[in-house]
Amino acid sequence: MTDTTADWFESAFAGAPLMAILRGMGVERSVRLSQTAWDLGIDSVEVPLQTDEDEQALRAVVAAADERGKIVGAGTIITPAQVAQAADAGAKYLVSPGLDPVVVRAAQAAGIPILPGVATPSEVQLAVSLGLTWLKAFPATWLGSGWFTHIRGPFPQVRFVATGGLDASNVEEYLAAGVRVAAVGSALEDASQLERLAAVLQARQGAAQ
Repeated sequence: MTDTTADWFESAFAGAPLMAILRGMGVERSVRLSQTAWDLGIDSVEVPLQTDEDEQALRAVVAAADERGKIVGAGTIITPAQVAQAADAGAKYLVSPGLDPVVVRAAQAAGIPILPGVATPSEVQLAVSLGLTWLKAFPATWLGSGWFTHIRGPFPQVRFVATGGLDASNVEEYLAAGVRVAAVGSALEDASQLERLAAVLQARQGAAQ
């Protein structure tokens, strides 16, 4: 089965190897940190969708993103109903903490790209059988950077977005291990981390040129 969303993710994350996750931060804070991420050079922002306020934050961040030509995803998608909810709120892609074929099929039927979470070779293999080549590895720091080095052997075609416990102190380690995109959150509110994240982006973008 061919992953029809692979090119979409490749394009979405082409500009930067980092993404931002804004979990439970409310409307105003989510919009503010989205602007911080975009100013830094991070193109993609994910707003986890768990409460009514989260949906309001997602809609507000989507509106701000539209003005700047950026993309916003909805995270913590664990039911088919949330697929429709996220799409209605303007999310361009979905992220799940785990791998549920029912949710994956719902996203595929709705025509919206999804990054399901995986943490084992069996889950990666199942995801590949569902036609996916872009996956979320979670929790990344629990798995360790070495996990990505090993998993590339049997699954060289899979691209990983690493989430969970990453910040300016360790994102480079995970990117060096083969992670395609590393996700950060509270680091966006730390001035010292912003400088280090900017340096990572500059180094990676310079290497790509």
